[in-house]
Amino acid sequence: MAELSGVRSGLLQVGERVTLSDAKGRRHSVVLTPGSTFHTTKGAISHDELIGQPEGIVIRSVGGAQYLAFRPLLEEFTVTMPRGAAVVYPKDAAHILVQTDIFPGARVLEAGAGSGALTMFLLRAVGSAGKVYSYERREEFAKIAQRNVETFFGAPHPAWTLRVGDVVADNGGEPVDRVVLDMLAPWECIEMVADVLVPGGLLCCYVATATQLGRTMDTLRVHGGFTEPVGREYTAREWHAEGLAIRPGHGTSGHTGFLIFTRRLAPGATAPLRKRRPAPGAYGPDYNGPRPAGVEASA
Repeated sequence: MAELSGVRSGLLQVGERVTLSDAKGRRHSVVLTPGSTFHTTKGAISHDELIGQPEGIVIRSVGGAQYLAFRPLLEEFTVTMPRGAAVVYPKDAAHILVQTDIFPGARVLEAGAGSGALTMFLLRAVGSAGKVYSYERREEFAKIAQRNVETFFGAPHPAWTLRVGDVVADNGGEPVDRVVLDMLAPWECIEMVADVLVPGGLLCCYVATATQLGRTMDTLRVHGGFTEPVGREYTAREWHAEGLAIRPGHGTSGHTGFLIFTRRLAPGATAPLRKRRPAPGAYGPDYNGPRPAGVEASA
């Protein structure tokens, strides 16, 4: 079966989704249908004027407004598609793909699937030779994710297995190279992850609050079978640059979530303690282990 990328070329065809952008950058998503009309505040646009045309044309509404017509990028599709659960935004998805080193042919476990946004980025990265196992507890969310994924790729993706259920209780036990947990309590899944993630494999946990961040990172430290976890958040800010007017833009994407990254150690290996003095509770409430030379225990 040919690899599905979600990328199409050639002239715009019936049934394709097109993004129309106005002079202010506002975007409208349209599925091309013969004889149909897209209505805007500046007048109507006939679908027939788009069908058979190349990407990147400028089309005018009846009222004279100009619109750019392009096929939607994956980034555009994920932020405008129907959703049940909140989506992983492109700025975070990009860092997940890079920091966990998702590669063609990789085996990836994802929980939960949500509305399918991160799933699509993962599927594009692993290709048809890879495997993405997605778990979603809520059946209604799973149906939305499946519909979104198949809409974007144009067909069921050969690398994707979607399972409705709990990732701990219902996982198939397949060994995986990467794990991404986007859920309320990822610390409850660490033992399961340790069982299926191959030595050297990477784990990413996506959480919304600082409390979740702390508990997940402490659970990973207590487990001992992972490298020292790293917690990060990413923001993105646009800039306006036009002549002498150079300033921060109004379009800023601030906090959406925290990303935690760590790597699986070999069986039986235990992560060495950090050289700096551990904070109280970092290795569990009863930890009273060794400290770096010259550092006294607190009173």
